[in-house]
This record gives sequence, structure tokens and C-alpha cells, in this order.
Amino acid sequence: MQASVNIICMKWGRMYGPEYVNHLRAGVARHLKRRHRFVCFTDDAGGLDPGIEALPLPSLGVPAGHGDLRWRKLAVFGRELHDLRGTTLFLDLDLVVVASLDEFFDLPGAFLIIRDDDLFRPKPLRKLNPGRDRFLHSVGNSSVFRFEIGQHVDILDAYLADPAGATAAYEISQQFQSAQLARRGLLQYWPKGWCVSFKNDCVPRGLKSYLADPAVPEGARIVVFAGTPKMGDVLAGGGHTWYRRIGKLGWLHQAWGA
Repeated sequence: MQASVNIICMKWGRMYGPEYVNHLRAGVARHLKRRHRFVCFTDDAGGLDPGIEALPLPSLGVPAGHGDLRWRKLAVFGRELHDLRGTTLFLDLDLVVVASLDEFFDLPGAFLIIRDDDLFRPKPLRKLNPGRDRFLHSVGNSSVFRFEIGQHVDILDAYLADPAGATAAYEISQQFQSAQLARRGLLQYWPKGWCVSFKNDCVPRGLKSYLADPAVPEGARIVVFAGTPKMGDVLAGGGHTWYRRIGKLGWLHQAWGA
């Protein structure tokens, strides 16, 4: 029998309501065959469906006023994470599952994450600074990553050793996290095309968007709403610009579960 795995997410503040967690849980249930726990770490469990385990947000461990709340994902790398054990897949709330998740647990590797550049179009001007271009090309996007609980304590320890220095040297936590993993030779990426960007991979580019509706690329398993437009805006019928028509989105509403 396969060991049970964990699917975890985080919700704090008012940016995302409980419906995001509920729909994410439903999408996971449709697309993950193996036994699993679905856990939401949150400061407000109101409105969450009964099948969702709601647990308090793990603490970063920094003194009050010294931590950037945007970096609180790093708290999952503590020596313990409540009573969870074993293989764990972290999912952001602003994404939809469109195909099987089982392969995310079959792929070998100590730590797997999206390559951030895979979600965005090429940035030629970045090559004017080759060193920074190489680093940014290595950065993992933490919307979807898999790890073993308690096996990456060094990431959190490195942050706690100098929180102010970390936030000064790195723009966002996923850059810091990627740098720590790369130093240990553990930075490994999902196959390109498993996790795709709604804006850059699903919506036809430029004026072509007026000729065709958004579609899920073949082989995609998760659609991530990186940058703008936000998923909530798109689901509500927005997200259009003069150079980008969104079009019909029956598949997105079906994946969302609406």
C-alpha cells in the first residue's frame, strides 16, 4: 500500500476567502488518487469545508516586528510541522488543478519546484547582467513544491540567522529559498509544461487572443495565476486589456468547480 502524502496550503489575512481553499481541496480530490491529508494552515478557519483540516499557521520564529509576513512560507521548513510527517506538496491558492497530481509524487528528487522562468516569457534585457540572469533563471516559483517534512531545516535556520539580511539581499522568499537549495545541490524542477501560466501559456498572445479563447496546453496539470490578471478577476469575467482578450473560459470554471 502506498504511504499517505500531504497536500498543504496557507491562508492568512483577507486576500483570499475560504472559497479558494474549498475549491482547491475539491480539485485535489478529483485529481489525486493516492491517500492524502489536505491541510490548510490559517488564521481563520471560518467557511472551510468539513473535509479540510485547518491548523494554526506555523510560526517563523522571529521576534515581533522583525519578520516579513510575505516570507512566512519558510515556516513549513521547521523541524516539525504540527503532526504532519513525510512527503508533502505545497500548493498556492491562486491556481487550479486540471489533470492528475499523482505524478507529482512519483517523480524522484529530494525537493521539486516550478522553475520561475517557465511561467514567464523571455526577458532579453536581463542578459545585460549575466550573473543576475543566471541566478534568476535558477529561481524556483514556490506556487507548487514538494518536500519532506523536517529535511530542509537549513533553509529556515539560514533565514533566522539574519532575517534583515535575507530580506535585504533577496526580493522575495522564493529567491532566498532557491539559493539555499542550490548550495546543497537540491534544486530540482518539475518537467516544463506540468505547471503553466494562465496569462502566458493559456491565453493566446496579443491580438491572437481576439481570434481564439484561452485553452489548457497539452500535458498541463496545474494552471498558475502568476502576476496579473488574478484568478478571482478572471473568474468574475474581468482581466481584459486592449491587447489581451480573455474570451470564454468553460474549462476554468469546470476546474474551479463553479
